[in-house]
Amino acid sequence: MDMTESLPAALDRVIDPISGKGLIASGRAAEPRFDDGTASVVIDVTGLSGDARSKIETAVKQALIAVPGVETVRVAMTAEKKGRKIIAIGSGKGGVGKSTLSANLAVALRKLGKKVGIVDADIYGPSQPRLLSTEGMRPTAQGQKMDPVMSPHGIPMLSMGQLVKPGQAIAWRGPMAANALGQLIDAEWGDTDLLVLDLPPGTGDVQLTMVQKYKPAGAIIVSTPQDLALMDATRAIDFFRQANVPIIGMVENMAGYACPHCGEISDPFGSGGAQAAAMSMELPFLGRVPLDIGIRTSSDAGSPPASEDDDAVFRPLAEKIAAWLNPAGPASF
Repeated sequence: MDMTESLPAALDRVIDPISGKGLIASGRAAEPRFDDGTASVVIDVTGLSGDARSKIETAVKQALIAVPGVETVRVAMTAEKKGRKIIAIGSGKGGVGKSTLSANLAVALRKLGKKVGIVDADIYGPSQPRLLSTEGMRPTAQGQKMDPVMSPHGIPMLSMGQLVKPGQAIAWRGPMAANALGQLIDAEWGDTDLLVLDLPPGTGDVQLTMVQKYKPAGAIIVSTPQDLALMDATRAIDFFRQANVPIIGMVENMAGYACPHCGEISDPFGSGGAQAAAMSMELPFLGRVPLDIGIRTSSDAGSPPASEDDDAVFRPLAEKIAAWLNPAGPASF
């Protein structure tokens, strides 16, 4: 067997982690070249994480150097620049359940077939490690980029909560926090095509950096029904509008409480405020999330209720968001 046969055969013994085929059969590897004892090959690593790329490079070198006559192996890796959309989830104030909603929407979007990742951009109060059950798991790094941590729910994620000690205060000025956000977004996200960005409340430096440098495809505004929360949500909407970021819609969180004993519905935070505000501002209203102890306890335990087969709260919201992201154009709700 000459080199034109033995080198491709060696490459096909290295398996592409996505297709399960050999590198030649899957189209990952171009036809290898051989000259004066040196085997050279170009590998397309589009859609692979930094760790997977490193493993393929090592496996290719081992496979080719084992071919009789090969003294040196050169591997070049190329990748197409991936268009990745960002959805920013924001609120004008804290305490409205934005992080819980972000985690559940990411899980629900993944169940709809989206390749979703989540960035916990709430630098000063990161909570996604708890919500997605990745506490104590630290990201690795490939060169200058971090590799996201894979959650048990199939959602790759990055959070400052994975980089500092539990309970440690992060006393950073705006530019430092904005730089940290950039490192989280610019990580090695592999084939992830949609990032859910859980923003801190307000409209400060972190939000400015995000809209100026990364330009989200759209924003979702979370508010409780009460007037004070809606006043702050209006400021967040104005911020995104000034930055020319489309508003996907509003979500009313903590909307209605069903008594576990008698079933009577009460509205401790008011009722319908976010929907009325959306109508007055000519924005889509995506839906309501009830004030339900099951949502709180499951999410706090790292098991978002959106992962359950009988989820009837977050899936409808995710379906509307997926429809909005459809290339055919935003849906009308």
